[in-house]
Amino acid sequence: MDLIEKATGLAPTVQFKILISIIIIFLFMGLGLLLLKILWRQTTDVKIRYKWKKVLNYILAAIVLLLLVEVWFEGFHNMGTYIGLLSAGLAIALKDLVTNVAGWFFIVVRRPITVGDRIEIGRVKGDVIDIRLFQFTILEIGNWVDADQSTGRIIHVPNGKVFTESQANYTRGFQFIWNEIPVLLTFESEWQKAKAILQSIVERHTEHLTRAAEEKIKQAARKYMIFYSRLTPTVYTNVRDSGVLLTIRYICDPRNRRGTEELIWEDILREFALHSDIDFAYPTRRFYDNWTEGKTLAQSEEK
Repeated sequence: MDLIEKATGLAPTVQFKILISIIIIFLFMGLGLLLLKILWRQTTDVKIRYKWKKVLNYILAAIVLLLLVEVWFEGFHNMGTYIGLLSAGLAIALKDLVTNVAGWFFIVVRRPITVGDRIEIGRVKGDVIDIRLFQFTILEIGNWVDADQSTGRIIHVPNGKVFTESQANYTRGFQFIWNEIPVLLTFESEWQKAKAILQSIVERHTEHLTRAAEEKIKQAARKYMIFYSRLTPTVYTNVRDSGVLLTIRYICDPRNRRGTEELIWEDILREFALHSDIDFAYPTRRFYDNWTEGKTLAQSEEK
């Protein structure tokens, strides 16, 4: 003790407190690893393991914090005084950290997001894969990758963002999203026949989802003011400069948007190939030759 005091300038009482603190930390780290090892033997379910790991970490961290407070602040017999002083100091010096802790508390209690949810917060979209005291982590989707598929990037978002950024949860509440597929045909195409074909295709692919969505919306309506007069897929007609636009609108699972688009488009390509009077429209340039086309009125005007 004397040698350490001479070398570091730390009083024996401070050295003792440091030693006790180290023992407490390592003791509870070992206890946590032991408990997790026991739990790992009881189940192979990844979700159950994750939840138990988070619960144990929070409980053990709280116990360690209380013990360290007792070791280092034993002079504060009035815990209320200590908490008041600590809170005031944290609020001034660690404003962002305090906001993130408050955000974590809000997430845990109100549960606007949970692990496994697909969300969008601010400009970031992805699947929530972890929630911690100061930040939550998502596996990014979209960005340079098309149709809401994973980019492979892991993004850490401060918990305080739940108070300042708008949030969209793809998998809570209604649990389905509307998707649209535009199909542009030439003006010369039999658009009515094409519309009937598209309606048949989308109904074939989404019939089971419509029934599931009707049940989910009844559940969501108990909590939110959500109502739809029509959940069945439909095809809308519109006109663009280069042709007739038929827009397929249907309900799909948020994580299977690209998959349903692929299946629907493959059926569209196969069906339209069987009909010579249906053609896709695309950017073209047309030249007029009045003499060749026999437009006599135009010919006389040119003379």
